Amino acid sequence: MAEKQANIMETLKIDILNPKVKSILKDLAELNLIRIRKEDSSQRIREFKQLLSTLRERASDAPSLEEITKEVEAIRKARYEEGNS
Repeated sequence: MAEKQANIMETLKIDILNPKVKSILKDLAELNLIRIRKEDSSQRIREFKQLLSTLRERASDAPSLEEITKEVEAIRKARYEEGNS
């Protein structure tokens, strides 16, 4: 007898290069093979803030938002300078 295959859900982010693919994806969704969800940027921001809050709770010397911003800006500046050299 064939073994039952476990239902494993995997989330992928796909960049659609050809608009015709949307109809294929819609067909797969209608067959209940995939689920299509649009990303909500405000939801992603809330999730990031929640993650940041959780990390801060777990760390004794967590960086402040200002420190994180400074670090991000420094890295961006370094990358920009590398690209323009």
